[in-house]
Amino acid sequence: MAGKVWLVGAGPGDAGLLTVKGKAVIEKADVIVYDHLVGNEILSSLDDKKKLINVGKLAGHHPIPQEEINRRLVEEARKGQRVVRLKGGDPFLFGRGGEELAELGKYGIPFEVVPGVTSSLAVPAYGGIPVTHRDYASSVHIITGHKKRGKQEETDYKALVKTGGTLVFLMGVTALPDIRAKLLEAGMRPDMPAAILQEGTTAGQKNVTGTLEELEDKAREAQICPPAVIVVGEVCRLSGTLSFRERLPLFGTRIALTRPRKVISALAERLRDEGAEVLELPAIDTKELESNEKLAGCLERIEEYDWIVFTSQAGVEVFFDKARQERVDIRRLSEAKFAVIGEGTQAALRQRGIYADMMPKVYDGESLANTLADRGIRGARILVPRAEKGNEFLVPILERAGAAVEDIPVYRTVIHTGGTVSVKTELEKGKIDLVVFTSSSTVEGFAAAAEGASLSKIRAACIGRQTAKTAEKYGMQCYIAEKATLDALTELILRMERCQSSSTGDDIGKEPINYGKKTEKTAGQ
Repeated sequence: MAGKVWLVGAGPGDAGLLTVKGKAVIEKADVIVYDHLVGNEILSSLDDKKKLINVGKLAGHHPIPQEEINRRLVEEARKGQRVVRLKGGDPFLFGRGGEELAELGKYGIPFEVVPGVTSSLAVPAYGGIPVTHRDYASSVHIITGHKKRGKQEETDYKALVKTGGTLVFLMGVTALPDIRAKLLEAGMRPDMPAAILQEGTTAGQKNVTGTLEELEDKAREAQICPPAVIVVGEVCRLSGTLSFRERLPLFGTRIALTRPRKVISALAERLRDEGAEVLELPAIDTKELESNEKLAGCLERIEEYDWIVFTSQAGVEVFFDKARQERVDIRRLSEAKFAVIGEGTQAALRQRGIYADMMPKVYDGESLANTLADRGIRGARILVPRAEKGNEFLVPILERAGAAVEDIPVYRTVIHTGGTVSVKTELEKGKIDLVVFTSSSTVEGFAAAAEGASLSKIRAACIGRQTAKTAEKYGMQCYIAEKATLDALTELILRMERCQSSSTGDDIGKEPINYGKKTEKTAGQ
């Protein structure tokens, strides 16, 4: 039984420019066939539990021929799979989407097209250049700077110059000298405003503006390399006035998040709103224990418990999933009180329609136990569904306070080293500016994924002191959030970047308050 293929445009790089339909199709796919121009933000967000096939092609280096790509699409669809062919930008603009769909048509394989945001419009926009403007240009012309091997020049430069519109050249970095020469030969003014925009919409965005005559020299001086977009026209003079990306506080910063994929999106969204490029590199996974018979038994007599204590979002998720499987009516929980370790866990509980009765001021297991013990829990029955390896102090503190505790392991944390983006490669290329850690296990997982790469230059934003101690073990430069919340982590990162741009970053450690200091400056406080 034949499957189906969706040809999806991933946009120019910024994950926010992936269309709503494109995202929905990717989430439902069984197989994703992707190429080199799909941005790392999007690649890192792909679920590596799906079958992922890299058919990346670089200019002048095509390790996988187009015929082989076509064959793979047909082969996967014939297995009955939902296949997404993910291409950078828009799949029909100087891509080979049309050829791929024609091949599918030969075999009667159904397909759909999900257009993408094209770099020819988005990259100039992120550089402050509107490709049309009532005062400067009423037309835009998109030209490929890359010619098919052995094919004669087809572009009519005299006709392009005559239009007076904006000219956008894609894949034209190496052809810039030729493009410049032909435009001048065709009669374009040497002082026509022009721009070359590298890695637009990403943290690597670099904008070089000038005149057509001087653009080649300026691009060489700025060491511009592919992928880049060339824009020629009066609209380029607006770049300095209309550029906005560079003004965001985290512009140019690549941040790696290491939380489990299920809970990574909230922090990723906050950081992207501040201008960062966010790589979703989950260093750990949480897996429900195969046999949760003890939890099932507790659910059978759930009315017996005075308190149900959650130490993580994963614990909340597993508990309620199991309750649903066992057909436990939610009304049977009405007599129990709920305690949570922090705001994230509280939010997960609130999504189930339950508001926590207690949350400690300091978000760790020991503080949770002490705060609960101060409530007077002698004789109380307490259920703690948590990780297989949980905080060693929590249960003893509760038991010393006179409570009867059922400590039930319901999930385990495992190291995750897979994914479409190589942690080691990104570190070696200097493509990660900062890493966010929310637990010691995320540090261990990240170190495992980066094995062989130096970690000494990594700036680590840590949610707590214990997490920072683990990161320091690997030689990282560690900073600690004031509180174990996403808001506090975001604020810490903003402070780190402000200090990094104004000096060496040491200013954070010189603040008179214990907030965002390097761990070695706050030891013992």
